[in-house]
Amino acid sequence: MKLARRQFLHLAAGATTLPIVTRLARAQTYPTRPVRVVVPIAAGGANDILARLIAQWLSERLGQPFLIENRPGAGGNIGTEAVVRAPADGYTLLSFGASSAINETLYDKLNFNFIRDIAPVAGISRELNVMVVHSSFPAKTVLEFIAYAKTHKVNMASAGIGSTPHVTGELFKMMTGIDMIHVPYRGGAPAMTDLLGGQVQVMFASMPASIEHIRAGKLRALAVTTAMRSETLPDIPTVGDFVPGYEASSVYGFGAPKNTPAEIIEKLNKEITAGVADPKIEARLADFGGTALALSPVDIGKLIAAETEKWGKVIRGANIKPE
Repeated sequence: MKLARRQFLHLAAGATTLPIVTRLARAQTYPTRPVRVVVPIAAGGANDILARLIAQWLSERLGQPFLIENRPGAGGNIGTEAVVRAPADGYTLLSFGASSAINETLYDKLNFNFIRDIAPVAGISRELNVMVVHSSFPAKTVLEFIAYAKTHKVNMASAGIGSTPHVTGELFKMMTGIDMIHVPYRGGAPAMTDLLGGQVQVMFASMPASIEHIRAGKLRALAVTTAMRSETLPDIPTVGDFVPGYEASSVYGFGAPKNTPAEIIEKLNKEITAGVADPKIEARLADFGGTALALSPVDIGKLIAAETEKWGKVIRGANIKPE
């Protein structure tokens, strides 16, 4: 009896350690086949470019291809839902951007809840927008712009309803008490074309879309939207310098279906965090007006939740409805 009891206890101990050994083995061997990275926008946007940077880094570090799959549509919801429905095995990832935090409130009837159904993996960067006007516009500072807008009609261009330039401008309206007429376009390129042509007066544009026009003197940068100044435009103040408490930026990162094994998420976080700290990738992030987000899965999750709450207040306050 004593022998049988000892054998039972030995087997029980082995059964307890088996899941731990299995998890460790899974983390050590992952990935054993190509990994799909879903980008919920069309190719060429900031999210797409950043995803490709990180996917190439992961491919080189982990020895398996990390393949980009663009799944645009419904403001990013189609691609996001595809990841939500995918197996939680680490072989389908989501490259998310600001639209993920915005869409949670913008759309009334989503088939998923981003915070509940997507497990945060790692941050990539926080990107700024630039408040730009045509070079002939009379206001040369944010305060002059506010004063002008109180007595004149101002048209504000954006890349579409619910886009980052849109909600960033709506936050500015709410915090300054001015009115601007929102003119949504189907994408940032046509909006920028009309701003350069003087058909609209202001845009809270991305750095890549506006930087060359600023340097050429075609557009005047009044301020950047982040809390800190940009290294790319060090002489340009922040909106917050004139409107205390104002801050608006786009958070980019990687997520996975909920219930993806924690050890796989931790491995990906470690590698992505090393990637955004690499000087070459840091330099590319700076080209976008971005700074690296080297955060743990828990911390990037908290940031996503905070951004969702922030933009939810703006969308409800401005009564923004999707197209």
